[in-house]
Amino acid sequence: MIHPTAIIEPGAELADGVNIGAYSIIGANVKIDRGTWIGPHVVIQGHTELGKDNKIYQFSSIGEVPQDKKYNGEATRLIIGDRNVIRECCTFNIGTAQDIGKTVLGNDNWIMAYVHLAHDCIIGNHTIFANNATLAGHVTIQDHVILGGFTLVHQFCHIGEYAFTGMGSTITKDLPPYLIAAGVPTKQHGINKEGLRRKGFDDTARARINNAYKILYRQDLSIQKSITLLTEQYKEYEDVMLMADFCANSKRGILR
Repeated sequence: MIHPTAIIEPGAELADGVNIGAYSIIGANVKIDRGTWIGPHVVIQGHTELGKDNKIYQFSSIGEVPQDKKYNGEATRLIIGDRNVIRECCTFNIGTAQDIGKTVLGNDNWIMAYVHLAHDCIIGNHTIFANNATLAGHVTIQDHVILGGFTLVHQFCHIGEYAFTGMGSTITKDLPPYLIAAGVPTKQHGINKEGLRRKGFDDTARARINNAYKILYRQDLSIQKSITLLTEQYKEYEDVMLMADFCANSKRGILR
């Protein structure tokens, strides 16, 4: 399952059923779990762990040192979960000692060509990153997020569950769950109704989330007053409280 032209450095740990393509390089501190397929001309370095049944396509650079001048050779990590598809020419960096010391990609993510994940990013599960989506350092992307092609996310920003960004979006503040952001300059444009419908949110839930969006964005209230009103009206609904809690815990401030 390992092509004769591939280079596997001593110390690398490959489970049964791992496939390594032609001219790929696997570093000494890399661990790859069973069923993972590494295409040709892939370089995997650093203290990098890959879970089960991943697919990584040609010319990707996985686990390289962070693009951070403060990095001084610390043994920070990149952790990739299970069943991720990582297409051509992606670049994922390990973390830094100044933050959590690791970059994390969860499970069942679809990562298209030329995507960059900088140091100390945390990506959840079931996300889709279209071509050339780029995350600066310290970014958090929660579950079921879709990033349109050429989306840029500023360092330390958070994007909440089920959010959607249009092509060429520039995210400079936190984007709450369920929202669509698009345009230049990038602004919020309602909730991700179609995405929520596809994920099984019924008409009642979508209407409730849309009402919560109107409280946050259409009633000319401060963020704190909006959060208080959401809590008073919807405290028994987990979906709306997810939005309220996200806004309450935002450090950069929400896109608004």
